[in-house]
Amino acid sequence: MPEGVSSLLRPLVLVVEDEAAISTMLRYNLEKQGFRVAEAGDGEAALRMVGESPPDLVLLDWMLPALSGIEVCRQLRRRPATHHLPIIMLTARAEDQDAVRGLNTGADDYVTKPFAVEALIARIHALLRRSQTVSAGGPLQFHGLVLDVAAHRVSRNGRAIHLGPTEFRLLEFFLQHPRRVFSREELLDAVWGREIHVEPRTVDVHIRRLRKAINGEGEPDVVRTVRAAGYALDEEHS
Repeated sequence: MPEGVSSLLRPLVLVVEDEAAISTMLRYNLEKQGFRVAEAGDGEAALRMVGESPPDLVLLDWMLPALSGIEVCRQLRRRPATHHLPIIMLTARAEDQDAVRGLNTGADDYVTKPFAVEALIARIHALLRRSQTVSAGGPLQFHGLVLDVAAHRVSRNGRAIHLGPTEFRLLEFFLQHPRRVFSREELLDAVWGREIHVEPRTVDVHIRRLRKAINGEGEPDVVRTVRAAGYALDEEHS
């Protein structure tokens, strides 16, 4: 197959990193895995490049000159065109509160420097799978919620809901198993994948984001927290 044709089928990853050595290392390893790679050295360049040629996923360094990775992530999540764009934060900040802050800003995942390239590649593949899930079945429905997997659309009582890829996959899994309680570990296996090591607290962050998105004013919270057990999609709250 000619290079120009095959390249269109390969996912485009935008690496936003101001350290040239790390950016070069990421490009080499990503291209070796079959990805196309674009690079930006600062936040403003990243926003401009996303607008000109939207990538399939962004690897976003937290500490960038002028415009931080946190602010870039926040701005991308505000734009309708990039609201669903998969984002992985790269950070040298290992404290729990910093990781949670990155997720709360809208990142789908985070990786702490220094990182193993193989683990990062696995997270990229897992996130792309979550963002590109396609189902041959009809829309999933529960208590006014409607999720059309093929069209990648979510609504509740006629109101359009915008979800990132991880929240979308989380809601899809809940809708496939309504009223059943799942532990954090079970949700990690089902949504993130067994090959990916993710801290259980990550589930709590994405559950909060999911709740905020699907529960409008005057609408009951359909995500039930079961103490010491986990979470369930259920209109009955105890």
